Amino acid sequence: MSTFPEPLPHAPDDSPAVEPAEPSSTDPLAPENLPDPPAEWTGEPASPTQPNELAPPVFAAPPTAEEILREPLFSVHAPPQIYREERIPHLGHLGLLALLALFGLIGTMMLVPLALHFHLFGITNLTQAATDYRYALASQGAQYIITFVGCLVVFPILWHKPYFEGIHWHGADALHRTTRLISAAVLCFFVAMINGILMPGPTNAPIDQLFKAPGAAWVFFAFGVTLAPFFEEMAFRGFLLPSLCTAYDWTVEHFTGAARRTVDEFDNPQWSLSAMVVGSLLTSIPFALMHGAQTGWSLGPFLLLIFVSLVLCSVRLYTRSLAASTMVHACYNFMLFSFMLLGTGGFKHLDKM
Repeated sequence: MSTFPEPLPHAPDDSPAVEPAEPSSTDPLAPENLPDPPAEWTGEPASPTQPNELAPPVFAAPPTAEEILREPLFSVHAPPQIYREERIPHLGHLGLLALLALFGLIGTMMLVPLALHFHLFGITNLTQAATDYRYALASQGAQYIITFVGCLVVFPILWHKPYFEGIHWHGADALHRTTRLISAAVLCFFVAMINGILMPGPTNAPIDQLFKAPGAAWVFFAFGVTLAPFFEEMAFRGFLLPSLCTAYDWTVEHFTGAARRTVDEFDNPQWSLSAMVVGSLLTSIPFALMHGAQTGWSLGPFLLLIFVSLVLCSVRLYTRSLAASTMVHACYNFMLFSFMLLGTGGFKHLDKM
């Protein structure tokens, strides 16, 4: 006989939709009443997180001994980038340029006898070659090119940067200032015209004799607006001017204890105003002397060359671009040759020069 009371009768419509759950056992040692054993650690939370609950951080497992042994003993890593604060070019680099120019001269002297052996341009001896404009320009161009090739090989190794970056070529900066650079060339041209009126040069200068040869004027025209400005600017404004400015500041720093001037974010040396003034003057004197023989050492053309060189130095220092001074130099020469071309009827009446 059961001790539980009998259930009350009820209507079929009042029955629940699902069957009632079985009553849980009251025994605390029953399996369903025991707590769940701790699960193995997997890095995930034991219970699902709520939408607003932050998940715990996941940490990478440390490498095992087997993974450590598989790592190579000598790993190759990229060396850290070293930022140099050397002011280049300096006097040492200028001396090296002079040495490369000497090698270029020696190479040219070896090429001239070879050209005479093959009777190049119909010249058979050194006496004829010394007065022939083609040999004169070819020899000068050969020396320029040999020296330039040596610069492209040697200086990038010393500077740890491309050659044109080391001499601060900065061609894009020159293109952005084209109008101003042409204006500077026009200024030099007008000063040259005034100088020719007030202090004219000799009528029979050595350069005039070379121009009178057939076809020489056109060759000088092409050479004077291309190779000559490039290589002259590379030597005087690319190496000599910055070397003198750096040497001046270095001397002041070591004898007065002044703070050392470093380079800017573009590796451009930051010179003092006095260094730039002295460097420009000392650069302009040998520049004018180099052209002095062509004008018979006349005072008027010599002073004009000093003025033109000072303008070129100012452009180089202000724009921090060697390409800028080269553009001014080439435009100035172009204006001079164009004026000569118009004044002589296309180089047909050179006696009017």
